Amino acid sequence: MGHRESERIARLSRRFQPRGERLLRGIGDDAAVVRGDGVVVTSVDAVVEGVHFKSDYTPPRAAGHKAVASALSDLAAMGVPAGEIYVAAGLPGDFGDDDFEELAGGIEDVANTCDAVVAGGDLTASPVLWLSVTVIGHAVDEANVIGRDGASNGELLAVTGALGGSAAGLQLLLGSSAVVGISREQEQALRDRHLLPFPRFCAGRALATHGVTAMIDLSDGLARDAAQLAEASGLHARIELEDLPLAGGVAAVATLTGREPHKFAAESGEEYELLCSLPESAFAAARDAVRHCGGELTAIGRFDGELTKASPNGAGGAGAVDFLDRQGRTVVVAGYEHFD
Repeated sequence: MGHRESERIARLSRRFQPRGERLLRGIGDDAAVVRGDGVVVTSVDAVVEGVHFKSDYTPPRAAGHKAVASALSDLAAMGVPAGEIYVAAGLPGDFGDDDFEELAGGIEDVANTCDAVVAGGDLTASPVLWLSVTVIGHAVDEANVIGRDGASNGELLAVTGALGGSAAGLQLLLGSSAVVGISREQEQALRDRHLLPFPRFCAGRALATHGVTAMIDLSDGLARDAAQLAEASGLHARIELEDLPLAGGVAAVATLTGREPHKFAAESGEEYELLCSLPESAFAAARDAVRHCGGELTAIGRFDGELTKASPNGAGGAGAVDFLDRQGRTVVVAGYEHFD
């Protein structure tokens, strides 16, 4: 990329000036310098054009936004605030300066909203657009960090927000015909739900301080992520499908595609809501705390025994999680698998 690389790094350095007390040196030096204290929480995520998104419906700003939001969501799921962001990007030859500015703008949108600092990264030429994002969070003590493995038998499973919006938005972006029963505003909200998610940092911190014992963000769909949460604690769970909160317009889009709406929502990936376990006695206070953040917390199931049979694919049905209809019958629900 030569001279253009130097110019672009200089533009990034001006856009992402070091701010806050923790970052001492950022973009422009060979390495970032960060003042540390307590424990450091680190996560790495990547998005690749043609695998995680397609450029014909994902503008550069949305690609940058989503790449950083999906990485930061892992920190939200552990109940820690965001700190630093490091972005490595592969840029195609036809990725112009306007595209680059839009990409950086999408990264900046999320960083500013989540009170995070873009501290460094790398640029390289690539046949397709890709971004690898490393995010750093900071906690005073390990006890302040929520993992996936702390649930106990009998505890509730609860989810923030409403589900199905990302899958419904993708259907609309792919060109589904007009959907009867939803407004243009709802359609746009669903598209934005897929392209422009935001990590649930406020809700994550609220839950971490109100009795939650285990937590995970919903990136691969409720079916797979619920199984991961259950397996990490060695427990079996049951989830009532019709208790799942549906985002506005999801039922109409699901029906258009011939799908049962609640199963559609359970299989929807890239939701970036939080799934957590907590004692029933703590639920009311946790729900109030999430509402204070402008969200909602809904109980959708319960851990009902020790796990005796490992799930072969992290999906519902036989294994770690049973999804049940109103008649108590098991419904097979699939989750996203990266290497199928």
